[in-house]
Amino acid sequence: MITHIVCWKYKSDTSPEQRADHIAKLRALPDIIPNIESFSVGADILHLERSFDIGLVAVYPDMAALDVYTVHPAHQEVAALGRQIAEKVVSVDFEAA
Repeated sequence: MITHIVCWKYKSDTSPEQRADHIAKLRALPDIIPNIESFSVGADILHLERSFDIGLVAVYPDMAALDVYTVHPAHQEVAALGRQIAEKVVSVDFEAA
C-alpha cells in the first residue's frame, strides 16, 4: 500500500469560491481515476500558524496505481489549479510498513 499526502497553503488572495472549487475537483478524482483504495480531502479546522489550508490523504494498492493517478489528465488539471492558487504545496508518499 502506498500512502500519498498533499497539503496546500493558499495565497492570501485565493477566494472562498476558488478554495471550494479546488476541493470539489479533488474530491471528484476517485470517481474518474481507477485503483484508489481510499481518498480524503478536507479543510484545516485548527487554523494554527503552522497549519496548511487543506490536506489530502490517498491510499493506493501499489506504485503502479499511484503512477496512473499521477499522470492521469484529470489529476494533472487539478494539480495545475492547486499550484496556481497556492503559495506552498508539500507532499509525502510512503509505503505502509
